[in-house]
Amino acid sequence: MIATPDRTPLPRTFFDRPVLEVAPDLLGRILVRATPDGPIAVRLTEVEAYDGGNDPGSHACRGRTPRNDVMFGPPGHVYVYFTYGMWHCMNLVCGPAGRASAVLLRAGEIVEGAEAARLRRLSARNDKELAKGPARLATALDVDRTLDGTDACASGETPLRILAGTPIASGQVRNGPRTGVSGAGGDGELHPWRYWIDGDPTVSPYRAHVPRRRRT
Repeated sequence: MIATPDRTPLPRTFFDRPVLEVAPDLLGRILVRATPDGPIAVRLTEVEAYDGGNDPGSHACRGRTPRNDVMFGPPGHVYVYFTYGMWHCMNLVCGPAGRASAVLLRAGEIVEGAEAARLRRLSARNDKELAKGPARLATALDVDRTLDGTDACASGETPLRILAGTPIASGQVRNGPRTGVSGAGGDGELHPWRYWIDGDPTVSPYRAHVPRRRRT
């Protein structure tokens, strides 16, 4: 018998920990996006950790900018960035203010509001693909830069909230190199900071970084 997921919102103290503790602990948790069409909820199945100034793969490695400002704020806030001029990706800020660590939400299973998610992800061949990848997840949940800085731990109404869900047993959690990260930040031995639920069909495929060719 499958246990009913816990709908209790995660407190700020959950996020006020080192990012390498928070990241695997987010697997199995439920992210809820409030929309005019009703809530859309995703059970998180894949994440990546980014550790600020200590991490060459992090947006905050070289310091604070208008783009990454939210990463330096209090834990439990949402950091949304725009990439390749096309896609949004969302992260959850961890650790104490000023630390600039965050967890990228890479993939999940839509467990509520699938009809609304399908309307935003018309190219998905099936429901397992609705949030299979960070840009797909953000698109399915209608997340863009207007939600950058959202407090997911705020009391009362908030457009994004994290529920306790059903934590994953450590034996079901796998980790390895982060997807598409270049240089030292992509070294699997130094930074095996991608975490996923073993065997889950919504986990995105791993892709190593491929340097862009310069035009001649």
